[in-house]
Amino acid sequence: MSFGEPLLLLGLVLVPLAVLAYLQSERRRRVAAAAFAAPAVAGSVAPRQPGFRRHVPLVICALALAVLILALAKPQTTVAVDVERASIMLVFDNSGSMQATDVAPSRLLAARAAADKFLGEVPSRIRVGLVAFNQAARTLATPTTDQAAVRAEVDALAPSGGTATGEALDTALSALQSQTDASGARLPAAVILLSDGKSTSGRDPVLIAQRAKRLRIPVYTVALGTPTGTIDVKTKSGATITRPVPPDPDSLRQISTISRGQAFAAADQGDLSAVYQKLGSRLGKKHEKREITAGFAGGAFGLLAAAGILSLHWFRRLV
Repeated sequence: MSFGEPLLLLGLVLVPLAVLAYLQSERRRRVAAAAFAAPAVAGSVAPRQPGFRRHVPLVICALALAVLILALAKPQTTVAVDVERASIMLVFDNSGSMQATDVAPSRLLAARAAADKFLGEVPSRIRVGLVAFNQAARTLATPTTDQAAVRAEVDALAPSGGTATGEALDTALSALQSQTDASGARLPAAVILLSDGKSTSGRDPVLIAQRAKRLRIPVYTVALGTPTGTIDVKTKSGATITRPVPPDPDSLRQISTISRGQAFAAADQGDLSAVYQKLGSRLGKKHEKREITAGFAGGAFGLLAAAGILSLHWFRRLV
């Protein structure tokens, strides 16, 4: 919780001052009572003592004062609200290593299935675009609410070539920069980068992640695959060799950290679907501060009313 007018919290010093004033008043009252009647006969002069009830209404009033001062300081709380408009770029690795079958039925097919599910569940007001990359980056769909069109492009992807992660990120950021509302302000945006290997060509993706940070566009990375993943590759002589294609979660984690996103790892299709589900709910909401002054003010007046009612009930007078 935060406060819109934090300086007004200095008023809370009034509460202990009021308590001290009350204690001094009680001390003077006891001194006066002792002067009026000796302690030995005080019971016969004033046989009925209110005991702790004497202090209860005033304690409640002190608490009400503290709550009222908090209300004057304009308390705020952070809540998650639905994003009315936002843009997401799916940056999809379709390099040759995506044909590895360590994620059944293959990395690419599992990634396509999870992306299809994500597109089916993302709020309709969210614009989604697609950049696919191997040794080159291609914008297959600019951010749009026509998620069926994006799904069709995802389903048509086939594995081939190398991995130009930096070029793909740069292409995605350029597309998101052009997404504005009616007033010309850039819409909230994010990138979801799914890859299974280390960048092998093009610009350094770490440098592009720094650009994403400057643009305030977080990059959420998903490292797909297992360390034992392999693919069969034909050599120029026609022979087939087995090449290991482990994922590179460290590089992807560095990209997400720099851009202030988050890194995920998915070793199977279930993990990948869970990641997309988590990202869908996260990117479909934003955090806003809401003022809750009315609640505090209502609580303060409620406490004052309770103090008054108790005082009337016990002593036939207000506090």
